[in-house]
Amino acid sequence: MNVGTILTRNARYRPDHLAVIFEDQRLTYREFNRRVNKLANTFLEMGIVKGDKIATILPNCLEILEIYWAVDKIGAVVVPFSPLLREKALTTLLNDSDTVLVITNATFIDILNAIKPDLPVIAAGRYILTDAENVTGYQYYHALTAEADDQNPTGIKISDDDPYNIIYSSGTTGLPKGIVLTHHIRAMYALKFASSYRMTPECVVLHTGSLVFNGAFLTLMPAFYLGATYILHRQFEVGAMIETIKQERVSHMVMVPSQIIAMLNADTFSVEALQSLEMICTVGAPFHREHKEKLNRLLPDRFYELYGLTEGFTTILDKTHYATKPDSVGVPPPLSEMKIMNEGQEVPAGEVGEIVGRSPFTMSGYYKRPDLTAKTIIDGWLHSGDLGYMDEDGFLYLVDRKKDMIISGGINVYPKDIEEVAVQHPAVREAAVFGIPSQKRGETPLAAVILNQPGAVTAEELRDWINERVEARYQRVHEVVIREDFPRSVVGKTLKRVMREPYWSEQEAKI
Repeated sequence: MNVGTILTRNARYRPDHLAVIFEDQRLTYREFNRRVNKLANTFLEMGIVKGDKIATILPNCLEILEIYWAVDKIGAVVVPFSPLLREKALTTLLNDSDTVLVITNATFIDILNAIKPDLPVIAAGRYILTDAENVTGYQYYHALTAEADDQNPTGIKISDDDPYNIIYSSGTTGLPKGIVLTHHIRAMYALKFASSYRMTPECVVLHTGSLVFNGAFLTLMPAFYLGATYILHRQFEVGAMIETIKQERVSHMVMVPSQIIAMLNADTFSVEALQSLEMICTVGAPFHREHKEKLNRLLPDRFYELYGLTEGFTTILDKTHYATKPDSVGVPPPLSEMKIMNEGQEVPAGEVGEIVGRSPFTMSGYYKRPDLTAKTIIDGWLHSGDLGYMDEDGFLYLVDRKKDMIISGGINVYPKDIEEVAVQHPAVREAAVFGIPSQKRGETPLAAVILNQPGAVTAEELRDWINERVEARYQRVHEVVIREDFPRSVVGKTLKRVMREPYWSEQEAKI
Protein backbone atom coordinates (compact mmCIF):
# COMPACT_ATOMS: atom_id res chain seq x y z
CA MET A 1 0.00 0.00 0.00
CA ASN A 2 2.96 2.35 -0.44
CA VAL A 3 1.36 4.98 -2.66
CA GLY A 4 4.82 6.12 -3.74
CA THR A 5 4.95 3.09 -6.03
CA ILE A 6 2.01 4.41 -8.08
CA LEU A 7 4.03 7.06 -9.88
CA THR A 8 7.02 4.74 -10.31
CA ARG A 9 4.77 2.15 -11.93
CA ASN A 10 3.17 4.63 -14.35
CA ALA A 11 6.59 5.93 -15.36
CA ARG A 12 7.53 2.38 -16.30
CA TYR A 13 4.33 1.17 -17.98
CA ARG A 14 2.83 4.45 -19.25
CA PRO A 15 5.98 6.57 -19.70
CA ASP A 16 4.78 8.66 -22.63
CA HIS A 17 1.22 9.22 -21.46
CA LEU A 18 0.49 12.82 -20.50
CA ALA A 19 0.52 12.97 -16.69
CA VAL A 20 0.35 16.61 -15.62
CA ILE A 21 -0.68 19.88 -17.19
CA PHE A 22 0.03 23.08 -15.28
CA GLU A 23 -0.19 26.32 -17.22
CA ASP A 24 2.30 25.97 -20.11
CA GLN A 25 3.97 22.83 -18.73
CA ARG A 26 2.91 19.44 -20.07
CA LEU A 27 4.74 16.50 -18.52
CA THR A 28 4.59 12.80 -19.33
CA TYR A 29 4.72 10.22 -16.57
CA ARG A 30 8.41 9.61 -17.32
CA GLU A 31 9.19 13.33 -17.07
CA PHE A 32 7.10 13.98 -13.99
CA ASN A 33 8.51 10.94 -12.19
CA ARG A 34 12.07 12.11 -12.82
CA ARG A 35 11.25 15.52 -11.35
CA VAL A 36 9.69 13.87 -8.30
CA ASN A 37 12.69 11.56 -7.87
CA LYS A 38 15.02 14.55 -7.93
CA LEU A 39 13.04 16.15 -5.12
CA ALA A 40 12.84 12.93 -3.09
CA ASN A 41 16.62 12.47 -3.34
CA THR A 42 17.13 16.13 -2.43
CA PHE A 43 15.16 15.55 0.76
CA LEU A 44 17.37 12.57 1.59
CA GLU A 45 20.53 14.62 0.97
CA MET A 46 19.18 17.25 3.37
CA GLY A 47 18.90 14.62 6.09
CA ILE A 48 15.15 14.11 5.94
CA VAL A 49 14.31 10.65 7.27
CA LYS A 50 11.23 8.48 7.35
CA GLY A 51 8.53 10.05 9.54
CA ASP A 52 9.85 13.61 9.29
CA LYS A 53 7.17 16.26 8.76
CA ILE A 54 7.50 18.58 5.73
CA ALA A 55 5.15 21.57 5.70
CA THR A 56 4.02 23.38 2.58
CA ILE A 57 2.64 26.92 2.59
CA LEU A 58 1.94 27.28 -1.09
CA PRO A 59 -0.79 28.18 -3.55
CA ASN A 60 -1.49 25.72 -6.35
CA CYS A 61 1.73 25.19 -8.28
CA LEU A 62 3.67 22.39 -9.92
CA GLU A 63 6.05 22.25 -6.94
CA ILE A 64 3.35 21.30 -4.42
CA LEU A 65 2.24 18.49 -6.70
CA GLU A 66 5.85 17.24 -6.85
CA ILE A 67 6.12 17.43 -3.05
CA TYR A 68 2.99 15.31 -2.61
CA TRP A 69 4.54 12.53 -4.69
CA ALA A 70 8.11 12.88 -3.39
CA VAL A 71 7.36 12.44 0.31
CA ASP A 72 5.64 9.10 -0.18
CA LYS A 73 8.74 7.67 -1.90
CA ILE A 74 10.89 8.27 1.20
CA GLY A 75 8.33 7.81 3.99
CA ALA A 76 8.24 11.48 4.98
CA VAL A 77 4.94 13.13 5.95
CA VAL A 78 3.56 16.17 4.12
CA VAL A 79 1.61 18.74 6.12
CA PRO A 80 -0.09 21.21 3.74
CA PHE A 81 -1.09 24.59 5.21
CA SER A 82 -3.33 27.24 3.73
CA PRO A 83 -1.62 30.35 2.32
CA LEU A 84 -4.22 32.37 4.23
CA LEU A 85 -2.59 31.55 7.58
CA ARG A 86 -0.78 34.30 9.43
CA GLU A 87 1.83 34.52 12.21
CA LYS A 88 0.02 33.25 15.29
CA ALA A 89 -1.88 30.40 13.66
CA LEU A 90 1.10 29.36 11.57
CA THR A 91 3.41 29.22 14.60
CA THR A 92 0.91 27.06 16.48
CA LEU A 93 0.43 24.60 13.63
CA LEU A 94 4.08 24.30 12.62
CA ASN A 95 5.01 23.48 16.21
CA ASP A 96 2.05 21.18 16.79
CA SER A 97 2.90 19.16 13.67
CA ASP A 98 6.61 18.85 14.61
CA THR A 99 7.54 20.21 11.19
CA VAL A 100 11.28 20.03 10.41
CA LEU A 101 11.23 21.56 6.91
CA VAL A 102 9.11 24.35 5.39
CA ILE A 103 8.59 24.88 1.66
CA THR A 104 6.93 28.15 0.69
CA ASN A 105 7.23 31.11 -1.67
CA ALA A 106 8.45 34.68 -1.42
CA THR A 107 5.09 35.93 -0.17
CA PHE A 108 5.75 34.31 3.19
CA ILE A 109 9.31 35.55 3.82
CA ASP A 110 8.32 38.36 6.19
CA ILE A 111 5.91 36.16 8.13
CA LEU A 112 8.43 33.35 8.54
CA ASN A 113 11.25 35.71 9.48
CA ALA A 114 9.04 37.06 12.25
CA ILE A 115 8.21 33.66 13.72
CA LYS A 116 11.47 31.72 13.17
CA PRO A 117 12.58 32.26 16.80
CA ASP A 118 9.36 30.51 17.88
CA LEU A 119 10.02 27.45 15.67
CA PRO A 120 12.79 25.60 17.53
CA VAL A 121 12.35 22.26 15.70
CA ILE A 122 13.14 23.74 12.28
CA ALA A 123 16.91 24.01 11.82
CA ALA A 124 18.69 26.68 9.80
CA GLY A 125 18.74 25.74 6.14
CA ARG A 126 15.39 23.97 6.40
CA TYR A 127 13.43 26.81 4.77
CA ILE A 128 12.97 26.52 1.00
CA LEU A 129 11.51 29.00 -1.49
CA THR A 130 9.98 27.86 -4.78
CA ASP A 131 10.10 31.21 -6.56
CA ALA A 132 13.11 33.17 -5.29
CA GLU A 133 16.83 32.61 -4.84
CA ASN A 134 19.68 34.35 -3.02
CA VAL A 135 17.44 35.18 -0.06
CA THR A 136 19.28 35.03 3.28
CA GLY A 137 18.10 32.16 5.43
CA TYR A 138 16.38 30.31 2.58
CA GLN A 139 17.38 27.73 -0.01
CA TYR A 140 16.06 27.77 -3.56
CA TYR A 141 13.91 24.80 -4.56
CA HIS A 142 15.07 24.54 -8.17
CA ALA A 143 18.74 25.01 -7.35
CA LEU A 144 18.51 22.16 -4.85
CA THR A 145 16.84 19.76 -7.27
CA ALA A 146 18.74 20.71 -10.44
CA GLU A 147 21.68 18.33 -9.95
CA ALA A 148 19.91 15.69 -7.84
CA ASP A 149 19.67 12.04 -8.88
CA ASP A 150 16.55 11.39 -10.96
CA GLN A 151 16.40 7.66 -10.14
CA ASN A 152 13.88 6.22 -7.73
CA PRO A 153 15.07 6.18 -4.07
CA THR A 154 15.63 2.66 -2.79
CA GLY A 155 16.04 0.85 0.50
CA ILE A 156 13.22 2.61 2.39
CA LYS A 157 10.57 0.27 3.74
CA ILE A 158 7.11 1.83 3.97
CA SER A 159 4.12 -0.02 5.41
CA ASP A 160 0.35 0.41 5.17
CA ASP A 161 0.14 2.12 8.54
CA ASP A 162 2.91 4.66 7.98
CA PRO A 163 1.50 8.21 7.81
CA TYR A 164 1.45 9.90 4.42
CA ASN A 165 0.08 13.29 5.39
CA ILE A 166 -1.53 15.33 8.17
CA ILE A 167 -4.46 17.55 7.24
CA TYR A 168 -5.45 20.14 9.82
CA SER A 169 -9.12 20.80 10.47
CA SER A 170 -10.51 24.30 10.09
CA GLY A 171 -10.62 24.86 13.84
CA THR A 172 -14.14 26.32 13.88
CA THR A 173 -14.89 24.59 17.19
CA GLY A 174 -11.55 25.06 18.94
CA LEU A 175 -7.91 24.65 18.01
CA PRO A 176 -7.32 22.93 14.66
CA LYS A 177 -6.71 19.18 14.92
CA GLY A 178 -4.16 17.31 12.83
CA ILE A 179 -5.88 14.44 11.00
CA VAL A 180 -3.39 11.64 10.31
CA LEU A 181 -3.93 9.79 7.01
CA THR A 182 -1.80 6.77 6.17
CA HIS A 183 -0.53 5.20 2.96
CA HIS A 184 -3.31 2.61 3.27
CA ILE A 185 -5.96 5.34 3.51
CA ARG A 186 -4.64 7.20 0.46
CA ALA A 187 -4.49 3.92 -1.46
CA MET A 188 -8.14 3.37 -0.56
CA TYR A 189 -8.93 6.86 -1.90
CA ALA A 190 -7.37 5.76 -5.19
CA LEU A 191 -9.27 2.49 -5.41
CA LYS A 192 -12.66 3.52 -4.07
CA PHE A 193 -13.08 6.82 -5.85
CA ALA A 194 -11.72 5.56 -9.18
CA SER A 195 -14.46 2.93 -9.26
CA SER A 196 -17.17 5.21 -7.85
CA TYR A 197 -16.46 7.85 -10.50
CA ARG A 198 -16.21 5.28 -13.34
CA MET A 199 -12.73 6.55 -14.17
CA THR A 200 -10.37 4.90 -16.66
CA PRO A 201 -6.71 5.48 -17.66
CA GLU A 202 -7.96 7.57 -20.59
CA CYS A 203 -9.73 10.09 -18.36
CA VAL A 204 -8.72 13.74 -18.06
CA VAL A 205 -9.19 15.25 -14.59
CA LEU A 206 -9.26 18.98 -13.91
CA HIS A 207 -8.70 20.46 -10.44
CA THR A 208 -9.25 24.19 -9.94
CA GLY A 209 -9.69 24.29 -6.15
CA SER A 210 -6.94 24.52 -3.57
CA LEU A 211 -4.58 21.54 -3.32
CA VAL A 212 -4.00 22.04 0.41
CA PHE A 213 -7.39 20.66 1.46
CA ASN A 214 -8.42 17.05 1.64
CA GLY A 215 -10.99 17.43 -1.13
CA ALA A 216 -8.14 17.65 -3.63
CA PHE A 217 -7.27 14.00 -2.97
CA LEU A 218 -10.72 12.88 -4.13
CA THR A 219 -9.50 13.12 -7.73
CA LEU A 220 -5.73 13.39 -7.27
CA MET A 221 -5.30 9.84 -5.95
CA PRO A 222 -7.57 8.00 -8.43
CA ALA A 223 -6.21 9.96 -11.42
CA PHE A 224 -2.59 9.04 -10.68
CA TYR A 225 -3.52 5.50 -9.63
CA LEU A 226 -4.99 4.90 -13.08
CA GLY A 227 -2.28 6.77 -14.95
CA ALA A 228 -4.77 9.32 -16.27
CA THR A 229 -4.07 12.97 -17.13
CA TYR A 230 -4.29 15.49 -14.27
CA ILE A 231 -4.72 19.21 -14.99
CA LEU A 232 -4.06 21.70 -12.21
CA HIS A 233 -5.10 25.35 -12.30
CA ARG A 234 -3.36 27.94 -10.15
CA GLN A 235 -6.74 29.08 -8.86
CA PHE A 236 -10.42 28.91 -9.68
CA GLU A 237 -11.36 31.23 -12.51
CA VAL A 238 -14.57 30.20 -14.18
CA GLY A 239 -13.72 31.38 -17.70
CA ALA A 240 -10.37 29.59 -17.69
CA MET A 241 -12.02 26.47 -16.31
CA ILE A 242 -14.63 26.32 -19.08
CA GLU A 243 -11.99 26.94 -21.76
CA THR A 244 -9.78 24.15 -20.36
CA ILE A 245 -12.68 21.70 -20.28
CA LYS A 246 -13.39 22.48 -23.91
CA GLN A 247 -9.79 22.40 -25.18
CA GLU A 248 -8.49 19.43 -23.17
CA ARG A 249 -11.68 17.33 -23.28
CA VAL A 250 -11.87 17.11 -19.49
CA SER A 251 -13.92 14.15 -18.28
CA HIS A 252 -13.98 14.42 -14.46
CA MET A 253 -14.25 17.29 -11.98
CA VAL A 254 -15.00 17.72 -8.29
CA MET A 255 -16.13 21.20 -7.25
CA VAL A 256 -17.71 22.95 -4.28
CA PRO A 257 -21.26 24.24 -4.91
CA SER A 258 -20.25 27.89 -5.37
CA GLN A 259 -17.96 26.90 -8.24
CA ILE A 260 -20.70 24.95 -10.02
CA ILE A 261 -23.08 27.90 -9.58
CA ALA A 262 -20.44 30.24 -11.02
CA MET A 263 -20.01 27.87 -13.98
CA LEU A 264 -23.74 27.74 -14.70
CA ASN A 265 -23.98 31.56 -14.60
CA ALA A 266 -20.80 32.31 -16.56
CA ASP A 267 -21.02 34.34 -19.76
CA THR A 268 -18.99 31.67 -21.55
CA PHE A 269 -21.07 28.74 -20.33
CA SER A 270 -22.38 26.49 -23.06
CA VAL A 271 -23.50 22.91 -23.16
CA GLU A 272 -21.26 22.32 -26.19
CA ALA A 273 -18.13 23.48 -24.35
CA LEU A 274 -18.78 21.04 -21.50
CA GLN A 275 -19.89 18.02 -23.52
CA SER A 276 -16.77 16.01 -22.64
CA LEU A 277 -17.61 15.97 -18.93
CA GLU A 278 -18.62 12.54 -17.68
CA MET A 279 -18.71 13.52 -14.01
CA ILE A 280 -19.53 16.76 -12.21
CA CYS A 281 -19.27 16.02 -8.50
CA THR A 282 -20.13 18.45 -5.72
CA VAL A 283 -18.55 18.26 -2.27
CA GLY A 284 -17.93 20.38 0.80
CA ALA A 285 -21.31 22.02 1.39
CA PRO A 286 -25.02 21.45 0.72
CA PHE A 287 -25.94 21.88 -2.94
CA HIS A 288 -29.47 23.22 -3.14
CA ARG A 289 -32.18 21.51 -5.17
CA GLU A 290 -32.79 24.55 -7.39
CA HIS A 291 -29.18 24.43 -8.62
CA LYS A 292 -29.17 20.65 -8.99
CA GLU A 293 -32.21 20.84 -11.23
CA LYS A 294 -30.60 23.44 -13.46
CA LEU A 295 -27.37 21.45 -13.74
CA ASN A 296 -29.17 18.23 -14.57
CA ARG A 297 -31.41 19.96 -17.08
CA LEU A 298 -28.47 21.44 -18.97
CA LEU A 299 -25.94 18.62 -18.47
CA PRO A 300 -27.89 15.45 -17.72
CA ASP A 301 -26.50 12.14 -16.42
CA ARG A 302 -23.26 13.60 -15.04
CA PHE A 303 -24.12 14.72 -11.53
CA TYR A 304 -22.59 13.07 -8.47
CA GLU A 305 -22.77 14.32 -4.89
CA LEU A 306 -20.33 13.40 -2.15
CA TYR A 307 -20.77 13.91 1.57
CA GLY A 308 -17.73 13.23 3.67
CA LEU A 309 -15.32 14.06 6.44
CA THR A 310 -11.54 14.31 6.25
CA GLU A 311 -11.54 12.03 9.29
CA GLY A 312 -12.62 9.26 6.98
CA PHE A 313 -16.22 8.57 6.06
CA THR A 314 -18.12 9.30 2.85
CA THR A 315 -21.34 8.67 1.01
CA ILE A 316 -21.75 9.10 -2.74
CA LEU A 317 -24.88 9.83 -4.74
CA ASP A 318 -24.29 8.14 -8.08
CA LYS A 319 -25.44 9.78 -11.30
CA THR A 320 -27.94 6.94 -11.79
CA HIS A 321 -29.57 7.65 -8.40
CA TYR A 322 -30.31 11.33 -8.87
CA ALA A 323 -33.62 10.84 -10.69
CA THR A 324 -35.18 8.91 -7.79
CA LYS A 325 -33.18 10.34 -4.85
CA PRO A 326 -32.49 13.98 -5.80
CA ASP A 327 -32.27 15.25 -2.22
CA SER A 328 -30.06 12.44 -0.94
CA VAL A 329 -26.28 12.53 -0.56
CA GLY A 330 -26.09 8.85 -1.45
CA VAL A 331 -24.86 5.68 0.16
CA PRO A 332 -21.54 4.50 1.58
CA PRO A 333 -19.17 2.98 -1.01
CA PRO A 334 -18.37 -0.76 -0.79
CA LEU A 335 -16.70 -1.93 2.43
CA SER A 336 -18.13 1.04 4.33
CA GLU A 337 -21.02 1.13 6.80
CA MET A 338 -23.33 3.83 8.17
CA LYS A 339 -25.93 4.26 10.90
CA ILE A 340 -27.86 7.10 12.50
CA MET A 341 -27.48 7.49 16.27
CA ASN A 342 -29.39 9.46 18.88
CA GLU A 343 -28.33 9.45 22.55
CA GLY A 344 -26.27 6.32 22.04
CA GLN A 345 -28.96 4.34 20.25
CA GLU A 346 -29.38 3.54 16.58
CA VAL A 347 -32.61 5.08 15.27
CA PRO A 348 -34.98 3.75 12.59
CA ALA A 349 -35.35 5.00 9.03
CA GLY A 350 -36.70 8.53 8.77
CA GLU A 351 -35.55 9.69 12.21
CA VAL A 352 -32.94 12.45 12.46
CA GLY A 353 -29.76 11.78 14.42
CA GLU A 354 -25.97 11.94 14.24
CA ILE A 355 -24.35 10.37 11.17
CA VAL A 356 -21.94 7.62 12.27
CA GLY A 357 -19.84 5.51 9.92
CA ARG A 358 -16.77 3.37 9.39
CA SER A 359 -14.73 2.78 6.26
CA PRO A 360 -11.33 1.69 4.94
CA PHE A 361 -10.21 5.32 5.01
CA THR A 362 -10.99 6.21 8.61
CA MET A 363 -8.12 8.28 10.01
CA SER A 364 -5.43 6.85 12.28
CA GLY A 365 -6.41 9.57 14.72
CA TYR A 366 -5.77 13.18 15.60
CA TYR A 367 -2.05 13.90 15.80
CA LYS A 368 -0.86 13.73 19.42
CA ARG A 369 -4.47 13.90 20.64
CA PRO A 370 -5.57 10.43 21.75
CA ASP A 371 -8.18 12.06 24.00
CA LEU A 372 -9.97 13.69 21.05
CA THR A 373 -9.53 10.59 18.91
CA ALA A 374 -11.28 8.48 21.57
CA LYS A 375 -14.24 10.89 21.57
CA THR A 376 -14.56 10.80 17.79
CA ILE A 377 -13.88 7.13 17.00
CA ILE A 378 -15.82 4.86 19.34
CA ASP A 379 -15.55 1.08 18.84
CA GLY A 380 -14.30 1.72 15.31
CA TRP A 381 -17.21 4.01 14.39
CA LEU A 382 -16.52 7.61 13.38
CA HIS A 383 -18.99 10.08 14.92
CA SER A 384 -19.40 12.91 12.41
CA GLY A 385 -21.19 15.56 14.46
CA ASP A 386 -23.48 16.07 11.46
CA LEU A 387 -27.23 15.49 11.44
CA GLY A 388 -29.12 13.38 8.94
CA TYR A 389 -31.46 10.48 8.40
CA MET A 390 -31.68 7.38 6.22
CA ASP A 391 -34.68 6.39 4.14
CA GLU A 392 -36.00 2.84 3.86
CA ASP A 393 -33.54 2.13 1.04
CA GLY A 394 -30.51 3.18 3.11
CA PHE A 395 -29.87 6.50 1.33
CA LEU A 396 -28.56 9.32 3.50
CA TYR A 397 -30.22 12.73 3.70
CA LEU A 398 -28.09 15.46 5.23
CA VAL A 399 -30.27 17.64 7.45
CA ASP A 400 -27.51 20.09 8.32
CA ARG A 401 -24.11 20.50 9.84
CA LYS A 402 -24.56 20.26 13.59
CA LYS A 403 -22.51 23.39 14.18
CA ASP A 404 -24.76 25.36 11.80
CA MET A 405 -28.03 24.35 13.46
CA ILE A 406 -30.05 27.23 14.93
CA ILE A 407 -31.86 26.68 18.23
CA SER A 408 -34.72 29.18 18.23
CA GLY A 409 -37.04 29.15 21.22
CA GLY A 410 -35.89 25.61 22.01
CA ILE A 411 -36.70 24.36 18.49
CA ASN A 412 -34.04 23.01 16.12
CA VAL A 413 -34.02 25.07 12.93
CA TYR A 414 -31.99 23.74 10.01
CA PRO A 415 -30.56 26.50 7.77
CA LYS A 416 -30.55 24.26 4.71
CA ASP A 417 -34.38 24.06 4.76
CA ILE A 418 -34.63 27.86 4.58
CA GLU A 419 -31.86 28.14 1.97
CA GLU A 420 -33.76 25.73 -0.28
CA VAL A 421 -36.68 28.15 -0.24
CA ALA A 422 -34.58 31.31 -0.72
CA VAL A 423 -32.78 30.08 -3.85
CA GLN A 424 -36.12 29.42 -5.55
CA HIS A 425 -36.63 33.17 -5.91
CA PRO A 426 -35.69 34.06 -9.50
CA ALA A 427 -33.49 36.95 -8.35
CA VAL A 428 -31.39 34.87 -5.93
CA ARG A 429 -28.13 33.26 -7.02
CA GLU A 430 -26.90 31.96 -3.64
CA ALA A 431 -28.18 31.96 -0.07
CA ALA A 432 -26.60 31.32 3.30
CA VAL A 433 -28.74 31.17 6.44
CA PHE A 434 -27.31 31.37 9.96
CA GLY A 435 -28.44 32.25 13.47
CA ILE A 436 -28.14 35.67 15.04
CA PRO A 437 -28.96 36.69 18.65
CA SER A 438 -32.58 37.18 19.67
CA GLN A 439 -33.69 38.44 23.08
CA LYS A 440 -36.98 36.61 22.71
CA ARG A 441 -35.90 33.28 21.19
CA GLY A 442 -32.16 33.06 21.87
CA GLU A 443 -31.40 32.72 18.16
CA THR A 444 -33.27 33.66 15.04
CA PRO A 445 -32.49 32.98 11.35
CA LEU A 446 -30.89 35.57 9.08
CA ALA A 447 -30.57 35.02 5.34
CA ALA A 448 -27.60 36.46 3.45
CA VAL A 449 -28.08 36.35 -0.32
CA ILE A 450 -26.26 37.10 -3.56
CA LEU A 451 -28.49 38.34 -6.35
CA ASN A 452 -28.26 37.52 -10.04
CA GLN A 453 -28.67 41.23 -10.84
CA PRO A 454 -28.15 44.11 -8.37
CA GLY A 455 -31.41 45.80 -7.41
CA ALA A 456 -33.62 42.99 -8.74
CA VAL A 457 -35.38 42.75 -5.36
CA THR A 458 -35.14 44.56 -2.03
CA ALA A 459 -34.13 42.87 1.19
CA GLU A 460 -37.58 43.50 2.68
CA GLU A 461 -39.39 42.08 -0.35
CA LEU A 462 -37.23 38.98 -0.30
CA ARG A 463 -37.70 38.50 3.45
CA ASP A 464 -41.48 38.57 3.03
CA TRP A 465 -41.30 36.24 0.01
CA ILE A 466 -39.27 33.67 1.97
CA ASN A 467 -41.46 33.91 5.07
CA GLU A 468 -44.60 33.28 3.04
CA ARG A 469 -43.13 30.02 1.74
CA VAL A 470 -41.27 28.33 4.61
CA GLU A 471 -43.08 25.40 6.16
CA ALA A 472 -43.11 26.57 9.79
CA ARG A 473 -43.31 29.85 11.67
CA TYR A 474 -40.00 29.19 13.44
CA GLN A 475 -38.28 29.05 10.02
CA ARG A 476 -39.18 32.64 9.21
CA VAL A 477 -36.12 34.80 8.74
CA HIS A 478 -35.72 37.88 10.91
CA GLU A 479 -33.77 39.72 8.25
CA VAL A 480 -32.36 39.41 4.74
CA VAL A 481 -28.96 40.91 3.95
CA ILE A 482 -27.95 41.37 0.31
CA ARG A 483 -24.22 40.93 -0.35
CA GLU A 484 -22.03 41.16 -3.44
CA ASP A 485 -20.26 37.94 -2.40
CA PHE A 486 -19.76 35.67 0.61
CA PRO A 487 -16.53 35.21 2.52
CA ARG A 488 -15.03 31.95 1.30
CA SER A 489 -12.20 29.64 2.21
CA VAL A 490 -9.31 28.94 -0.16
CA VAL A 491 -11.23 25.92 -1.43
CA GLY A 492 -14.34 28.04 -2.11
CA LYS A 493 -16.56 27.03 0.79
CA THR A 494 -18.92 29.69 2.14
CA LEU A 495 -17.76 30.77 5.61
CA LYS A 496 -20.96 31.27 7.58
CA ARG A 497 -19.02 31.67 10.81
CA VAL A 498 -17.34 34.79 9.41
CA MET A 499 -20.71 36.34 8.55
CA ARG A 500 -22.23 35.26 11.87
CA GLU A 501 -19.39 36.49 14.09
CA PRO A 502 -20.10 40.28 14.03
CA TYR A 503 -23.66 39.75 15.25
CA TRP A 504 -22.55 37.64 18.19
CA SER A 505 -19.60 39.93 18.99
CA GLU A 506 -22.02 42.86 19.17
CA GLN A 507 -24.27 40.82 21.47
CA GLU A 508 -21.36 39.99 23.78
CA ALA A 509 -20.37 43.66 23.92
CA LYS A 510 -23.83 44.53 25.25
CA ILE A 511 -23.65 41.97 28.06
